[in-house]
Amino acid sequence: MTSVAVAVNGGARCGGKGSSRAVRWTLNNFSPSDHRFILVHVMPAIISIPTPSGERIPIEELDADTVALYVQEVKIKYGEIFIPYKKLCKGIEVETIVLEDDNPANALLRYASESGVDHLVLGSRSVNCILRKFEGPGIPENVLRYAPETCGICIIYGRRVITKSAHPSTSGGYRGGSKCNNEEVSGLNSYSSVSSVQRTFGALSMSSGFLNSEALSHVDPSTSVNLGMERDYQNLGGCEIITTRHCNSTASTKSEMSDAQVEVEQLQVELQKTRALYEQACTELVHAQNTVHLLSSECLEEARRVNAVLEREDILRKTAAEEKAKRLQTIKEVEEAKTLLAKEVYERQIAELNALKEFLEKQKFVDVLFSSDRRYRRYTRDEIEEATDFFSENRVIGEGGFGKVYKCSLDHTPVAVKVFNSDAIDKREEFLREVEVLGQHHHPNIVLLLGACPETGSLVYEYLENGSLEDNIFHLNGKPALSWNSRFRITFEVACGLSFLHNSKPEPIVHRDLKPGNILLDRNYTSKIGDVGLAKLISDIVPDNITEYRESVIAGTFYYMDPEYQRTGTLRPKSDLYAFGVIILQLLTARHPNGLLLTIEKALLDGSFPSILDNSITDWPLAETEELARIALKCSSLRCRDRPHLDTEVLPILKRLHEFAYTTLKAGVSNNHAPSDYFCPILQEIMDDPHIAADGFSYEHGAIKAWLEKHNVSPVTKLRLQHSFTIPNYTLHSAIEEWKSRVKFQKS
Repeated sequence: MTSVAVAVNGGARCGGKGSSRAVRWTLNNFSPSDHRFILVHVMPAIISIPTPSGERIPIEELDADTVALYVQEVKIKYGEIFIPYKKLCKGIEVETIVLEDDNPANALLRYASESGVDHLVLGSRSVNCILRKFEGPGIPENVLRYAPETCGICIIYGRRVITKSAHPSTSGGYRGGSKCNNEEVSGLNSYSSVSSVQRTFGALSMSSGFLNSEALSHVDPSTSVNLGMERDYQNLGGCEIITTRHCNSTASTKSEMSDAQVEVEQLQVELQKTRALYEQACTELVHAQNTVHLLSSECLEEARRVNAVLEREDILRKTAAEEKAKRLQTIKEVEEAKTLLAKEVYERQIAELNALKEFLEKQKFVDVLFSSDRRYRRYTRDEIEEATDFFSENRVIGEGGFGKVYKCSLDHTPVAVKVFNSDAIDKREEFLREVEVLGQHHHPNIVLLLGACPETGSLVYEYLENGSLEDNIFHLNGKPALSWNSRFRITFEVACGLSFLHNSKPEPIVHRDLKPGNILLDRNYTSKIGDVGLAKLISDIVPDNITEYRESVIAGTFYYMDPEYQRTGTLRPKSDLYAFGVIILQLLTARHPNGLLLTIEKALLDGSFPSILDNSITDWPLAETEELARIALKCSSLRCRDRPHLDTEVLPILKRLHEFAYTTLKAGVSNNHAPSDYFCPILQEIMDDPHIAADGFSYEHGAIKAWLEKHNVSPVTKLRLQHSFTIPNYTLHSAIEEWKSRVKFQKS
C-alpha cells in the first residue's frame, strides 16, 4: 500500500482554499483502498517559552522535559487545523502529522525524504506569471524543484495540475487525465503530438511562466516531424511536464503536415494577438500607475493642507481655551482682590480706632505718671531751654538717630540733657521706657536719671566726664589709651550692671542695644551702662534650648546683635551676653567688630594671639588676657545654649581678673625702681619663683607652666620652643630676695 501526503496550511475557513483543493483532488485521484492518506502541517519552530508575566525564556535555558511538554501542547493546539480537512474525507481514515520548522518547504522536503511517502500533494494559490515574478517562488515551487527522486510531487493550481514523477522504479499512480508520463504520450500520432505539445506549452507560457512567447514562436513542427528528432520541453526548475517522442516520421502524410502547419500558424496568430493584448495591458498599467502616482501626490498635498488647517485650528482652539482660562482667572483674582481690599480697609479702620484708643490711654497714663511720680524731678520747658541756651549747637556733645545730647548745668550740677527729635514720634516709646527703667532701677554701673521734661521730650542724666567707652578704645576726641588694668576693671563693672538689669524685679530687663557707645565713663573711669531706650521687660523668659518667633520688630545695632535674636526674634537675657563678649574683644584689640570673632579664634589656635592685642599697651599679662579672650568668645557663641551663665560662670572669672589687675596696679606703684629683669614677661610682676625656659628667659614658675600647657612658642620671641622643661634660676631668685629686703629696710 502506497502513501499519499497532503500539505495543508489552515482550515477551509482560515484562508486555506489551496489546501482544500489539494485534499479534494487527492480524494478524487487516489483510491482510498489502495493508499494511506496523511495530512501534514508545518508550524513555526519553538525557540522560547512564555512566562505568566509576559516575558519569554529561550529553550536553551530550560530543561528538555519542560521544552518537550510545551512543544507537545503546541502541537496539540495546531492539530485543530486538520478538523475541516477530516470532514472533507467523509469517514475515510486519515493520519495527521505536525512538523516544526520556520521554513515550511524545508520541513516538507525533509519529511518526504525521511518518511518515504510515495506522493506529496500541495495546493497553490495561482500560476499567474506576473505574480510569480514579483513574489518569487513559493513553497510549492521550492518543493517541486528540490523534491527527492523517490517521491512524486503534485501541485494543484486551480484547474491545472503540475506533476513531477518519482524515479522510474517507483510504483503507484493516480486516477484521472492529469497524469503525464512517457507511456501515455508515446502512443500519440505525430499530428496530435505536435498540436498537444504546442497547446500545452502555449498554456503554460501564459499561465505558469514556464515558456515565453518567443520560444513558442520559433517552434517548427514540420522540422520536428520530418527529421524525427526527439524533443523534450522542461521548465526552469527541471520539472518534466510533458515529454514528446516522435519515432516514426515516415508514417506522416503531407496532409497531416499541412494541417499541423496551419494549426501552428493559427497558434502563432493567436500568440501575436495575445502579445498585443499583453503590451496594451502593460501600457494601460503604466498609465494607471502614473495616474495613481499623480493622484497620490495630489492626495498627499491635500492631506498636508488639511493637516495644516487642523493643526492651526487646534492651536487656535488651545489659544482660545488658554485665553478663556486666563480671563476667568483674572476675574477671580479681581474678585478676590476686591474682597481682600474691603477686608483690609475694614481691618485698617479697626486698627486705627484701636491705635487712637491706645494712644489716648497712654497719653492719659503718661500725664498721670509725670504728674504723680516722685522718683525723679520733672523739669519745665523753660528750665530745659535756659540750661541748653535754647538748644544751642555749642552745647551739643553727642548726636544720634534719637536726637542730640547737650552738656549744661541744672541746680548747679553738671548734667547731660538728651533731647528727642520733635518729629520722631516712634521714639516716644524709648522715652517712656528710659523713664520707667532708669527711674526705678539704680546701680553704680548704670547711668543715673536725674529728671525729665515731657513737654520737650528731654531726659536729664548725670554728666560723665570721660565720654563713652568707644571714644576711649579708639582714642577719639583726644582720649588717651586705657591701661590693661582699667580694661579688666571695666569688663567686670559692665558685667555687674548687666547682672543687675537681668535680675531686676518683678521682671528681668534686657538692654538690647549694648555697645561701646552706650557705655559711659565718669571722672574716675568707672563705667556705667546708659541709653536703655530699647530695653525690654521680659515677663516670660524662653529657655536657652528653645527658639521661637516672638518679636516682630528687631531692634539693636547689627554687629552687637544676637544672631539667634536676628534670626528668630526670640529675646532673652543671654542676648545681651553676645554683645558683651564682642565689647571685651574690642577692649583687648581696639579693632572694629566686623570679623573680630574669627580673627581671635584663629590667633588663639596658631599661637599668634599676642600680635593682635592693642599695641598701645606693652605690658599685657598674656595668660590672664588670653583667659579673658576665651571667656569673651564663649559669651559670643552663635547659639544661645552654648553661652555661659552670667552670674555663675562669667562674673566669678571677671572678678578674679579684676582683683588680679587691682593687685598688680597697687604693687606696680611701689615697684617703679625695680630692675626690669626682676619682672616676669608674662605677668609683668616681680617674680617670687623665677624659672628659666627653653628660650633663655626667666619667668614666674606658675605663669610659664600655665603658658606651656597651651602653647609651644616663646611668650617673648614667639619662636617655637625646643622643649617644655624649666630650670629654677637660683641666682635671680637670690637677687630678688636681696632687693626686697633692702626695699623693706628702706621703708622701715
